[in-house]
Amino acid sequence: MIGRIKGIILEKKAPELLVDVNGIGYEIFAPMSTFYQLPEVGATTTLHTHFVVREDVQQLYGFAKLIERDLFRLLIKVNGVGPKLALAILSSMEPDNFIQCIANNDTASLVRLPGIGKKTAERLIIEIADKLKDWVSGGAKGAEPIMMQGNFAAHDSLKDAMSALVTLGYKPQQASQVISKIDTQGLSTEGIIKQALKQLG
Repeated sequence: MIGRIKGIILEKKAPELLVDVNGIGYEIFAPMSTFYQLPEVGATTTLHTHFVVREDVQQLYGFAKLIERDLFRLLIKVNGVGPKLALAILSSMEPDNFIQCIANNDTASLVRLPGIGKKTAERLIIEIADKLKDWVSGGAKGAEPIMMQGNFAAHDSLKDAMSALVTLGYKPQQASQVISKIDTQGLSTEGIIKQALKQLG
């Protein structure tokens, strides 16, 4: 198990980045919450990681905070929730807010997330509510989804933003429509994604 990565950022193309560790480039998928906190390309970063191994794929996922990795590990154990959907959830809602949603049986907020229908929302609550009881840290009441905050820097690219939103589970037409409503002048890729997630949320 690869549990931690420290290296130099070579590329950032949400939701994927390339990190050089002693000459080896690791391709890492990360939620947007982590992307917002990443330094510039060429700088050193440290990520908590989870390695997913399946018959047809091996993928490494990275997180800025341990709580995000812990939630990711809980989510992928839920029936019907794979790594891609777990990444989309963590990209669209802060950990404290997600925990409050589960604690309050707030399916209405959960179904607003990409790829989450009513049945999946109910399954999430049923399967992980007990495991999250000790995690409640007094986050926002009502569990209104709040998009991640943070500093970020990257090249402007509508195409990359579109690709990232589709990867996170949104339909191409839906992603295109929401991006068309955003004033993208001066925004980085992560900035466009951040604004789009606010509107989609």
